[in-house]
Amino acid sequence: MKNLFACITIAIMTFGSLSAQNKVEVWEDALHFYVIGDWGRNGDFSQQEVADAMGKMAKIIEPEFFISTGDNFYPNGVASVDDPYFISSFENIYSAAELFEPWYLVLGNHDYRGNPQAEIDYTNRSQRWNMPAHYYSKVFKEDDMQASFLFVDTNPFEEEYYDEGNKYRAKMLQQDTVRQNQFVDSVLMASQEMDWRIVIGHHPAYSGGKRKGKTSSIAKHYDPIFQKFNVHAYFAGHEHDLQVIKPKWDTYYFVSGAGSEIRPTGNLPETVFAESQHGFMVVSLLKDKMMVQVINEKGEVLFKQMINN
Repeated sequence: MKNLFACITIAIMTFGSLSAQNKVEVWEDALHFYVIGDWGRNGDFSQQEVADAMGKMAKIIEPEFFISTGDNFYPNGVASVDDPYFISSFENIYSAAELFEPWYLVLGNHDYRGNPQAEIDYTNRSQRWNMPAHYYSKVFKEDDMQASFLFVDTNPFEEEYYDEGNKYRAKMLQQDTVRQNQFVDSVLMASQEMDWRIVIGHHPAYSGGKRKGKTSSIAKHYDPIFQKFNVHAYFAGHEHDLQVIKPKWDTYYFVSGAGSEIRPTGNLPETVFAESQHGFMVVSLLKDKMMVQVINEKGEVLFKQMINN
């Protein structure tokens, strides 16, 4: 029987000489995936450097897939499935061989400035791009571990987007929030016997960054759902930084929105970690443990969060 608790600590020598606290931890027999957000800038604002770091890290921790928390193309999304941004900001940037695993993506507000349906339709063009709908779910298995992943469209639940004169108002009014809520409930209800329930969206429910004190509409909508169905982790972007936030209930809230441009960040009373650095997150799942490692564009481990199930 495989020892699920075995782990190997490996220095990331491909990134240069690192101190002990900057070593990445590799769990054998785990399901690994990476989380990145707010990235599409033709390689600028350190997008290329973060992509290169992901490729190097993937030689050490081999991901089964990648997750994007939205704002996939700046500043105004894409116009069609033939938009050159798909090539210049995605295909040509995340070009390391190790990054050619499935990518599962959600829509951010900047994606709504263009043609969000084009990002959905690109699923049929790209072998690794997966966004089959505005919201969807996926189950992953590793040995006897099962994890339910729910990908939601948080944009229609951002109350300010419905204000008169708001640039997102017209497209938000076209969204069927009742139907999405029904889908969310059905997926989370069906996943109650699984080991992990993980939700991915664009807008954070909590943030100590630029939008500190301005995330209440997302928290008001999703907190009761996460508590009702015992969601273990919620990964978001929107804030251009890296954060780990833990309210009093069981759900951990992660912000991974540092795929290109970054902004200053800060703390909440519930903040566990916050840094304004370019980077991404590496997540490892065993049946009874989750580890989230926050990695910067130099390949340094900034923080590790352990979650027991």
